[in-house]
Amino acid sequence: MMTLHMFRHGDTEASGDGIFCGELDVPLSPSGSAQAEKVGVRGASLKPSVLYVSPKLRARQTIEPVSRLTGITPIVQDGLHEIAYGSWDGRHESEIKTTEPVAYGRWVLDPGLHPPPDGGESAFAIAGRAMHVLEKIRLGHPNEVVLLVSHKATIRVMTCALLGLYIGRFRDRVACPTASLTTFQFEDRGPMLVRIGDTAHL
Repeated sequence: MMTLHMFRHGDTEASGDGIFCGELDVPLSPSGSAQAEKVGVRGASLKPSVLYVSPKLRARQTIEPVSRLTGITPIVQDGLHEIAYGSWDGRHESEIKTTEPVAYGRWVLDPGLHPPPDGGESAFAIAGRAMHVLEKIRLGHPNEVVLLVSHKATIRVMTCALLGLYIGRFRDRVACPTASLTTFQFEDRGPMLVRIGDTAHL
């Protein structure tokens, strides 16, 4: 049985200010760095045998304390990166809601079918790349404890996919606070959700 622990990265200036931050490669804020140290303690206590991480700086900074405490070098997987927001990247959600009400309304109604404009990703596109990584992890570590650090939308989409929920509802059905932990156990009858959006370590 594989156990999968998924941590969202810690706070950034963008996450605390309502800014869409997908392809932007921002660092952790001071509070995010403090969260990462607590993720390190919690993560090490889970006794992972392998670590995976998004290539984004904020994710790599979050997993660094886990790596330091366990002595395990994280494996970078591009498929774990955050949603691409297209022309919305780096802009406040409130501003987009006002200036692009039609595109924003369609995206809010169903981000599975309506991606952000100019190169943004739909939920199905996120699922395609992220679940491909997850399948490789599952096949490569069938009886191990796996820990990864990724991003809000990516973890929410993977959670919906693993539970058999329509992934176009990822923003409405799955909570994923910064530095939170979501865990699945892969049993004979499929993935079992053990915890979701857990921030007890903070």
